[in-house]
Amino acid sequence: MGTKLLLPFRLIINFCFGAVATAIIGSAIIVIGIPKLLLPIPVVQRSISTAANTLFRVWGYAMSLMFRLTQPMRWHIEGDTLLHRDRWYMILCNHRSWVDILVLMHLACRYMPMPRFFLKQQLFWVPVIGLGCWTLDMPFMRRYSRDVIARKPHLQGKDIETTQRKCEKFRHIPTTVINFCEGTRFTPEKHREKQSPYQYLLPPKAGGTAFTLQTMGQQFDAILDITIVYPPSDRPTVWNLLTGQLRDVYVHVETLPVEQSLIGDYFQDAAYKKHFQDWLNRRWEVKDEKIKTTLAKIAERRS
Repeated sequence: MGTKLLLPFRLIINFCFGAVATAIIGSAIIVIGIPKLLLPIPVVQRSISTAANTLFRVWGYAMSLMFRLTQPMRWHIEGDTLLHRDRWYMILCNHRSWVDILVLMHLACRYMPMPRFFLKQQLFWVPVIGLGCWTLDMPFMRRYSRDVIARKPHLQGKDIETTQRKCEKFRHIPTTVINFCEGTRFTPEKHREKQSPYQYLLPPKAGGTAFTLQTMGQQFDAILDITIVYPPSDRPTVWNLLTGQLRDVYVHVETLPVEQSLIGDYFQDAAYKKHFQDWLNRRWEVKDEKIKTTLAKIAERRS
């Protein structure tokens, strides 16, 4: 009963802390982004990007602190954690909740370069978020549908060319690119709808991951296959995080080499497409078994 009475206070404390930290650090990133917008000089822009990246890491630490601000959060991180902040990585991760992003931020600010996301072009015009992400050199992608390409054939491959040009900026700042390969958050309903062959995962979508490797494959030092597991009793919702009811997070990190066979033209090369789909499906089989093993260990500890 006493614990339930504390929930509103935990919610207020965590929400206010997260909102204030985001407002202050986000505003600072935008302020230093203004001269970057006005002075298109490579040396100046790289210096500003480095400063913005430092602020981004500070925000990551602030979000990490929020995990344990009002609750005894326990982290169970296993696998290849001997990573380096001065290298380039691509993450393959399962997706259960929006909390996953904060979990990856917690890992990044301690073990690896700060993450970048491929964003839709429309997000650039969102107040605060658009300019902040632009300052952090996050690529804004404009993907063309098959219908548009059929009407305007000259746009074929234009999205890849644009993204490759924007990703050139990553050569100067170590970066981690995140791919949630399932394309959406896992729910039992989606699992049944998609008739997933996996017990705890949705089928992975290979196109986005292959596109990332085609665009930046030569830049990455390694692929990080990250598996996030929450105990069945701890629902990984933002509400449970803010009210202090999310107590345990299990994370497994596996480092994979960026083999040349993983880099190719997914949309034009049928042989490569099949090879990459088979490779990603095998990774998902391993991930599914890892989740099963972790949940069994959790059940054994709590029995």
